[in-house]
Amino acid sequence: MTKKEKVAYIIKVLDKLYPEIPIPLDHTDPYTLLIAVLLSAQSTDVRVNKTTPILFAKAKTPHEMIRLDIPTIREIIKPVGLSPAKAKGIYELSHILINEHQGQVPQSFEALEALPAVGHKTASVVMSQAFGVPAFPVDTHIHRLMYRWGLSKGKNVVQTEKDAKRLFPKKRWNDLHLQIIWYGREYCPARGWKIENDPITLKVGRKPILKQMGVFKLSS
Repeated sequence: MTKKEKVAYIIKVLDKLYPEIPIPLDHTDPYTLLIAVLLSAQSTDVRVNKTTPILFAKAKTPHEMIRLDIPTIREIIKPVGLSPAKAKGIYELSHILINEHQGQVPQSFEALEALPAVGHKTASVVMSQAFGVPAFPVDTHIHRLMYRWGLSKGKNVVQTEKDAKRLFPKKRWNDLHLQIIWYGREYCPARGWKIENDPITLKVGRKPILKQMGVFKLSS
C-alpha cells in the first residue's frame, strides 16, 4: 500500500469514527484555551479539565489573572504538574497580553511563540482551534501513530509534523490532528494495545510492527 493509499484509507476510517470532533480541552475563548493548552504539557486533558474550572472561577481573563499572584496560581494548578514554571508563565504572559496585545490573544504563530511558556505545539493548537488557521500540532499520540502507520520515521515531533503536513491535505489538518488524537486514545494506545482492536494499524501498519503482533497480512 502506497503512502497516498494509506492516507486515503486513514481519512476514510477517521471520518467514519469521528464525524463530530470534540475539542479535548474545555475552554470558552482563545485566552482560556491558551491557558488550558499550556497546563496540558506533560499532563492529561482529564486532569486539566478538572483544574481549569477552579482557576477560571478566579481568573478567566488576563486582567483578572494578574490580580492573582504566582503562588496563588501555583497552588490552584498543582494537580497538573510543573506548577512553578506554569504559574510563572501564566502570570507573565497575561501581563504581556495586556501590555502588548490589548489584552487579546495574538493571532500569529510568531507572537504566540514569543509568550512565556508557549512553545510551537501550544501555539499550533491555539491557532487551529481558536482561530481556524491550518496547523498540525503533534502530541505523543500523533507521533506514535504516524510511526506505527509507516507515515513518518521522525525521531522527534518536529519531523513528524513536517511529514504529516506533507502527506495530509492542508484543508484537513485541523480536523485530522484531533481525529488522530482521539483514535490513538481509543484504538491505538501506547500501553495495553491490542492490534485486533486497531483497524487502521491492522491495514496500513509497518511490517515489523505487524509481524511482532503476529499479523501476517502485511502491507508495504
